[in-house]
Amino acid sequence: MEKTRNAELYQEANVYSPGGVHTSIRNVDPHLIFTKAEGAYMEDVEGNRFIDYQAAFGPFVLGHNYPFVNEQVKEAISRTDLFGVGTTDMEIELAKKVCEHVPASEQVLFCNSGSEATYHAIRLARAVTEKKKLIKFQGCYHGWHDYVARNMLSDWDKIGERDPGSAGMMDEAIDNTLICTFNDLADVEETLQKNKGEVAAIILEPIPHNIGCILPEDGFLQGLKTLCSEYGALLIFDEVVTGFRHSIGGFQEIAGVTPDLTTLGKAMANGYPMAAIAGKKEYMSRFNTQPGGDVWFAGTYNGHAVGTAASLATIEMMEKEPVHEHIFRLGEKMRSGITEIHDMLNIDAFVAGFGSVWTTYFMDFQPKKYSDLEYNNGDLYVRYRKKLLEKGIFKMPMNMKRNHISYSHTDKEIDLTLEAIEDVLRELI
Repeated sequence: MEKTRNAELYQEANVYSPGGVHTSIRNVDPHLIFTKAEGAYMEDVEGNRFIDYQAAFGPFVLGHNYPFVNEQVKEAISRTDLFGVGTTDMEIELAKKVCEHVPASEQVLFCNSGSEATYHAIRLARAVTEKKKLIKFQGCYHGWHDYVARNMLSDWDKIGERDPGSAGMMDEAIDNTLICTFNDLADVEETLQKNKGEVAAIILEPIPHNIGCILPEDGFLQGLKTLCSEYGALLIFDEVVTGFRHSIGGFQEIAGVTPDLTTLGKAMANGYPMAAIAGKKEYMSRFNTQPGGDVWFAGTYNGHAVGTAASLATIEMMEKEPVHEHIFRLGEKMRSGITEIHDMLNIDAFVAGFGSVWTTYFMDFQPKKYSDLEYNNGDLYVRYRKKLLEKGIFKMPMNMKRNHISYSHTDKEIDLTLEAIEDVLRELI
């Protein structure tokens, strides 16, 4: 893999931007300068071509530069763009589609990023309940704002402790967010009891994909809903990753548990900027987009033609073609194929995943909570991924990060990937 031109341009990027990147998590080694993407592949400035499983952390459920989505976007911006007043026909059509498919969505509002959506959901929950505190789970990620930017990828000695993710965060925001253990209802109930009458909401990734793929145990999500009802808190599912990728109705449709509020994004628009907050009408009506509403909701680019057109096209593909059937089948083929390789080579590893998502933890049991991941061999995890890069397989070269399969991937890419995985593991182990 040629890297010279990548290194030169990275040096130039550092001159004009701190760290040369525009999102912190993008600064990884090796640092590549990407110039092209199509279908299941992406290419850097050297012409190195990779089968892409990073998928920009999940948006590309159909594949890069998907022709049908791009054509719909081109058609939309040929006749419209942004008005900043009133409503567009596409906003109405998309809102109708989201409410039709997502169980929690009686009404929906559009914004531009998952962080915006979770910020709005938390503010709304506090307004509805007239309470301040929030429960989130160790290891889960819900965006960059002060309310949730704590106890994400904590050091092992910081698990469950006060672990703000950034300098400059307000103490009040940090300390009004309480940390619980995923898959532990007793811990959640104890926290609610200790803070009785103070918790506005429980927010969670129904599958914590920020740390790879840890599945909720039977009864956990329903148990959270029951506890929220008992203690007068709202249940917020952050489905920015799971929404539309795992089902057109989100993971809530699969789990059969309907939260009070839901946040959506990523796969919703197949790579174009788009996000949403959806929920029960009695709560959504509090937003001041409706006359008399007292919860502020604003954004110049909300409902932009690009994102709405891309979302409509992506959802139409899911309605008309076997998108989820295809990506689920390939996901299962990948997971079972890797497991067979581990067994053949006598490697202690667990292949976790759901649907089109997977990751390999180098540990000998299935993790159920964040602290279990201390047993994962993080050094091997990253070295394994860097070796795969040399063979043209792109997985984020960072510990505990998930991989994604798109509708553009085929059996050919899966077979090539499994072959590369076997070669790399034989070399490393």
